[in-house]
Amino acid sequence: MGTRRDDEEGGFAMLWFYCLMAGLGMAHNDASEATDWMKPASFKGNFWGPAATRARETGELPPLPTNPKLTQWAAWGKTVLKDGDVVFRLGDAKALGGVFPLSRFIAAATDSRFSHTGIVAIENGIPVVYDASSDGVQRQPFEVWMLDCIGSFGVKRPRAEVQKSIPAVLDFCRAKFEQQTPFDFEFNPDDAAFYCVELTEKAFRSQGLKLSEPVKIGDWDRLEKYPMTALSTPMVTRSFLERPITMEQPVFVPGNDRQGVWSSPLLQTIFDGEAAKLTEAAPANDLHLIGHALLTFRAKVNEAAMKFGPYGKTSEKP
Repeated sequence: MGTRRDDEEGGFAMLWFYCLMAGLGMAHNDASEATDWMKPASFKGNFWGPAATRARETGELPPLPTNPKLTQWAAWGKTVLKDGDVVFRLGDAKALGGVFPLSRFIAAATDSRFSHTGIVAIENGIPVVYDASSDGVQRQPFEVWMLDCIGSFGVKRPRAEVQKSIPAVLDFCRAKFEQQTPFDFEFNPDDAAFYCVELTEKAFRSQGLKLSEPVKIGDWDRLEKYPMTALSTPMVTRSFLERPITMEQPVFVPGNDRQGVWSSPLLQTIFDGEAAKLTEAAPANDLHLIGHALLTFRAKVNEAAMKFGPYGKTSEKP
């Protein structure tokens, strides 16, 4: 016979499972990105892919808009950044239709101040960042990449003995960009698709430079604070991935001083600070995640009701 504690934990697990499944049902209407306001409404595809990049260069797409914040980061990047720098940020990416705060969860569960990495290249005198997003491998001006930074920001530079390999590391990034290697939603260890930290790690490993070792999801430093999320993840991801995500999967992480890319002895710290003031605390445990999911789900339902009305898209009676 199960204990009351077992029953409570099972109840919480099912509640969280239903929250995640509700988000999955809304996944077709995915969460917005910090750079969506730059994208013309008629544009389809990867707005930061090779086709769009060339279209901006030839005038087929309008030049990117700017504002004081973008101008400030552009100037900072030109002054500080160099080829091969690895940039780290705490982002605000969400999954499952926007109800699951993916970036904040990864950072909190791995005991890191960061959720995302990219590699800098100086092209035509301008720093750009190669990384991977849900649309695939992308190339963004550094100041645009910083739009999705909501807190901690860091820069690590390859040490002198590594510098000779940087041109080839960047060639790897550019090749995957041109090939439009897709995003690795399943966190597979092969090179058929990449998530952001995987692209960073694999680019250096292509030249025999191992920045870090992957960490099994079940071994993440603070995953014990999220037991219901860990329990629900295989069940939920089985619904939409060919191979569900398990706790045994090794994953590259941005990391901290003890593990992950941030701890790499091949890199030296150039900048370590805060790019923005956090407006929302990191999810401390499963209950916080559930609360966030429920509030977000309710907000989306209210937004849909306001937009479409009770009678569908026209909000008019039939």
